[in-house]
Amino acid sequence: MHSLFLHSEETIHYPILIGFVVSSLALALSPGPDNIFVLTQSISNGVKSGLATVYGLVSGCLVHTTLLAFGVSEIIKRSDTLFFAIKLFGALYLLFLAYKVYRSDASILLNKEKTPAKSTKKLFMTGFTMNVLNPKVTIFFLAFFPGFLFSDTLNTVFQFYVLGLLFMLCALIVFSLLAVLAGSISKYLTTHNKAGFYLKWVQIVVFVGIAIYLILSDK
Repeated sequence: MHSLFLHSEETIHYPILIGFVVSSLALALSPGPDNIFVLTQSISNGVKSGLATVYGLVSGCLVHTTLLAFGVSEIIKRSDTLFFAIKLFGALYLLFLAYKVYRSDASILLNKEKTPAKSTKKLFMTGFTMNVLNPKVTIFFLAFFPGFLFSDTLNTVFQFYVLGLLFMLCALIVFSLLAVLAGSISKYLTTHNKAGFYLKWVQIVVFVGIAIYLILSDK
């Protein structure tokens, strides 16, 4: 038992996990509908409202992780070719997202008008529903996760859950900081016109970088 545990540890590719965490943090920091929604909730209704939204959004990721873990794990068992096709799709999808960001406006619009405050429970459910019912999240997970499987021997369902939980942790940390620092961030974005431009290009570089990694990575 002890030797088996050591063997499993030795087959974990930690650089892949570190790369996944760095990519997840960069993606969480990149301007998108979720973190913009967290910022606007915090600005208009306070930090507590922002954090309730964060917890809902992050919890929704567990549903997408479960769908991915059991669906893609079965594909991996059946065909290396199909799994390669999934990774190729993922790379192309991320390049498409990079192109969409490139074509988009660099400005970041925050709604600072006071909106009717909802209970933290309702905000949690709003965040959860926003995430779970968004098919783009499922597609993104499908594009992002398979290239970061980090072990040749560990169960793939387990690996997808590890990746899902790491992604959720990264999102929780970044989004919570956005909620707590919403006022300062909003002030910075409005006083620094170039901020949106730089964040836009960070997002493009992250998407292209992950896409290149997926194309070059082995199974």
